[in-house]
Amino acid sequence: MGRAFLFPGQGAQTIGMGRDLADAYPGARAVFEEVDDALGEKLSALIWDGDIETLTLTANAQPALMATSIAAMRALEAEGVAVESAAYVAGHSLGEYSALTAAGALSVTDAARLLRARGAAMQEAVPVGVGAMAAILGLGLEDVRKVAEAASQGEVCAAANDNDPGQVVVSGHKAAVERAVDLAKEAGAKRAVLLPVSAPFHCALMAPAAEAMAAALGSVTINAPAVPVVANVMAEAVSAPESIRSLLVDQITGAVRWRESVSWMVGQGVTEFWEIGAGKALIGMVRRIDRSATTRAVGTAADVQAATQNS
Repeated sequence: MGRAFLFPGQGAQTIGMGRDLADAYPGARAVFEEVDDALGEKLSALIWDGDIETLTLTANAQPALMATSIAAMRALEAEGVAVESAAYVAGHSLGEYSALTAAGALSVTDAARLLRARGAAMQEAVPVGVGAMAAILGLGLEDVRKVAEAASQGEVCAAANDNDPGQVVVSGHKAAVERAVDLAKEAGAKRAVLLPVSAPFHCALMAPAAEAMAAALGSVTINAPAVPVVANVMAEAVSAPESIRSLLVDQITGAVRWRESVSWMVGQGVTEFWEIGAGKALIGMVRRIDRSATTRAVGTAADVQAATQNS
C-alpha cells in the first residue's frame, strides 16, 4: 500500500496545537525549542498559551504550523514510523516547507527562519485592504478561470488554490475578487465567499514577496530529500535541490495545484494519505479528490499511538 505524508497550510492553526506531542515525546519538544532558538523568541509560548489573533498573523502562523507538523513527525519516528515509509511527501502552500523539512531537505532552523521571512514578505507585498481572496464552491477549475478572467477588468484576479473538484480559491485585487464572487454565483457556484485573509496569496501581486524569498532561499542549504516532494506549482515529484529552490520562489506567485498533486500521487500508486500536524483540511480534500483513498490525521499524541499501532 503506497503512503504519502501531507502537511497543512495556513488556516489550520489553533492555540495549544502540539503541546501534548511535546509533553509525550522529547524529540517533539526539541523541535519547538529549536524553532524558538531560531527565531530568538518563545513562539512555543504563543502557540500553547497565546491568543489566536496573534498566532494567526502570517509571520507567526507559518513557522508555528511547520513546528507542529515536524513535532508530529518526530513523534512518529520515535514510534518507528520514519519519513522513508512514505513514497512521497507534499504540503499545501507553507506546508511544502514542512514536507521538505520532514524529508531532510531543510533544517528546522532554516525552515523556521525562511517561513518567518516568507510570512513577513507576503504580508508586506500588498497593503492591507488592497487585495483579497475568495473561495468558489461548486465550480471546476476551468470555469473559475473564466470567471477570474472576466472579473479582472485590468486588475489581477486568478485561480490561486485548486484544492479539490468543488473548491477553487481566487486571489487578486479586492474589487476584482468581489466581482469574481458575483460572477461565480451567476455561473452556478454553490457558494462564493470572501476569505478572512490578510493578503492576496499565490497571485501576481505577490511578486515583491517572491523577490524577497529568492534572496532568502539563496542563503540556505537545501539537501536532496529522503523522499520525493510533490511540488505545489508542478503537481509532480521533485528531488533536485536547485529545482526545489526555484520552485519555492515560483510558489509565492504560482497556484497551489493540490487537486492535481493528489491525483498524481494516486496515479503513482498511493492509496493512503496521512495529514501530519494541525487540522484535517487536507484529508478532507483528498476524500473529495479520490473517494477510494484511505486517510488519517496525525496531530496529537493519541493520533500517533493509533497510527503506529495500525501501520
